[in-house]
Amino acid sequence: MVRLVLAVAVTMSLVLGGATALVYVRVQHALDQQLDADLAAYYHDLRGDLRAGHKPGGPDGSAYQALDTHGRVIQASNLVRTKQLLTPAQITSVTGGTTVHRDIGGLLPLNPHTLRIKAQQVRLPDHSTVIAVAALRRGHRDEALRELLAQLGIAAGLTLIAASYVGYRTARAALDPVERYRRRAATLADGTHGVRLPVPEDRDDELTRLGHTLNRMLERLEAAAERERRFLADASHELRTPLSLLRAELDVALHRPRSATELTDTLRSVDTEVQRLIDLTNALLDLEQLGATDHLTRAPVELPALIASAVGPHRTAATRAHRSITADATPGTVDVDATWLRPAIGNLVDNALRHSHGDIHLTAATHDGHLRLTVTDEGPGFPADFLPRAFERFARAEASRTSPGSGLGLAFVAAVATSHGGTAHAENTEHGAAVTLDIPC
Repeated sequence: MVRLVLAVAVTMSLVLGGATALVYVRVQHALDQQLDADLAAYYHDLRGDLRAGHKPGGPDGSAYQALDTHGRVIQASNLVRTKQLLTPAQITSVTGGTTVHRDIGGLLPLNPHTLRIKAQQVRLPDHSTVIAVAALRRGHRDEALRELLAQLGIAAGLTLIAASYVGYRTARAALDPVERYRRRAATLADGTHGVRLPVPEDRDDELTRLGHTLNRMLERLEAAAERERRFLADASHELRTPLSLLRAELDVALHRPRSATELTDTLRSVDTEVQRLIDLTNALLDLEQLGATDHLTRAPVELPALIASAVGPHRTAATRAHRSITADATPGTVDVDATWLRPAIGNLVDNALRHSHGDIHLTAATHDGHLRLTVTDEGPGFPADFLPRAFERFARAEASRTSPGSGLGLAFVAAVATSHGGTAHAENTEHGAAVTLDIPC
């Protein structure tokens, strides 16, 4: 704020300085013009009196000298009888035919005998030559300029003080809300929850809109922090369970000598838990990689071929369970990242195989530049309280965490849809569950 007020003061100083200089120069020019006109008129009368042989007169404050070519005073008025009005160099210049204008004395310090003179060579009727020097007092002109300077200085000083004060108050009024926002946002560092900036609801200006934007950002940050805390808690729990089972299996195996059959069973159990850890780790890495991808690599792909390649690996498991998977895909090309969309479709089919009974049906069609893909199954469907959080990480309908799956399948599906600029939606139908992807293509 201090820098802002200082900048305003410096800027106003420059503006006032320029305005003061302009006014002073214009007034000085006008006064000089008038003084020069009066001096020219007086010099014209002086030259006529010298040629006529009359004693020169003149207005109040005027004076004259008549010099020979050597600079000696022939005649002069009482005011300048003993003064040397011209320097030797100026006398030489005048005798050479030049008209000399000169000021004697300055504006400061105060001097009652300041003069402005005009000197020119004059030829008299007897063919002799004299130097006629006409002079007028500059007292009135100098006094007017000094008064003008004083008045301008006072006016500029008062204006500068007023402008600085107004600038300070304006800066305070503009920056106080920002400072309040900063102090309130600083409480985030203390881990305070529910922090919101004090934004007035009855205003609509730049700072108010900034406050609303920051409040929305704080809401998103708080939600992200909450999701991160929940993710860390769930991830640690998910990793702790298989690791604990591994440790228990190994402890039992090492407690006493085991037969080859028992050791084989133990290694198979360990292998199952290790595979569970690998699947969980791969799922987490896929989600993080997908979230860190700035741009998907979209490429044209035939929709029926994409669906077939995604469903194919699951047909053997469905046949083993005496179930069928049907896929209806309209012919055509879609512009998607098949590297991510293919496993997302596979996750939907795998979820339907594990959590339902009966047949599974998949439909895929394009309309108005969007791909709508739906996987439906026959079974109990989603629990009602599970639907709102179906796409959250580690969200599972089962309460037990020892049940198959990591709760990351639908989260991965939603992340793929979002990265394509689309949406994922889960719902219950008359016969079971349905998950729909709607993405631009």
